[in-house]
Amino acid sequence: MSRADLPAGPILVVGRQGQLATALGRSGDRRILCRGRPDLDFDRPETIPAALAATAPALVINAAAWTAVDAAEDDADGAARANRDGPALLAMLCAGRGIPLIHVSTDYVFDGTKGAPYREDDPIAPRTTYGRTKAEGEQAVLAAHARAIVLRTAWVYAAHGRNFVRTMLNAGATHPTLRVVGDQQGNPTSADDLARAILDIVAAIRATGWRDAYAGIFHAVGSGATTWHGLATAALEDPARLGRPMPDIVPIATADWPTPAPRPRDSRLNCTKLHRTFGIRLPYWRDSLARTVSAIMAADPAP
Repeated sequence: MSRADLPAGPILVVGRQGQLATALGRSGDRRILCRGRPDLDFDRPETIPAALAATAPALVINAAAWTAVDAAEDDADGAARANRDGPALLAMLCAGRGIPLIHVSTDYVFDGTKGAPYREDDPIAPRTTYGRTKAEGEQAVLAAHARAIVLRTAWVYAAHGRNFVRTMLNAGATHPTLRVVGDQQGNPTSADDLARAILDIVAAIRATGWRDAYAGIFHAVGSGATTWHGLATAALEDPARLGRPMPDIVPIATADWPTPAPRPRDSRLNCTKLHRTFGIRLPYWRDSLARTVSAIMAADPAP
């Protein structure tokens, strides 16, 4: 694809109210059109070609997914429609239109037993319905479209929506003691940072035209790693410095917090390929967390 082959037009973001879609919508890029239910609904496949026809995008970003990890165990069909079947149809339609697709996936495609950050070419071994349907979605998207980019991310948080950081801030304001899992490692990722990285990828495609090296799987997470206990502690430290109560945050084992869907113990991701191909490296997670916590506190002085 040459520069002339990439049409001018809007960027369609699938998923209207999720953390990433919201961050993309707030990015200030006027080309972005966010569409979600009921106008674009993976449970209603006929809405997908209709939305593409109505928006005529130059590129599509799929930020929609079934992300309720435990609930997916009780509704595998619903998770499959959202994480595999809908993205597969979207990829096929984008291929037919000759437009690139950026599809967002997850660290849950891995089982967390490697003991080192996962590379894109490491074997996948999902342990949950959520992880399995996301892995199947990756494979379906790449099989349907030669100009598809799959971005695996992890531990996404934002100043808006429901996420671990906001939950900890609310819990820390009212509970003197919090028990948080301390033996699972990962890469906290700001939705704002991830949105900027995606838009930088879009800018690269526009600047150079499509290159074969752009196709395939990339990891995109915040730099550095921690545990859920470490993330909770860091999130509550800044409010404590401003006079908020600092709870006693007790690290517990995964076995002490059982869930219907098992979580990977170590799902750290290696992002070297993203930097090598696009020159992109997401900021250090602790710095981005501080900015997010400040934004939460500014919007809601007493969470």
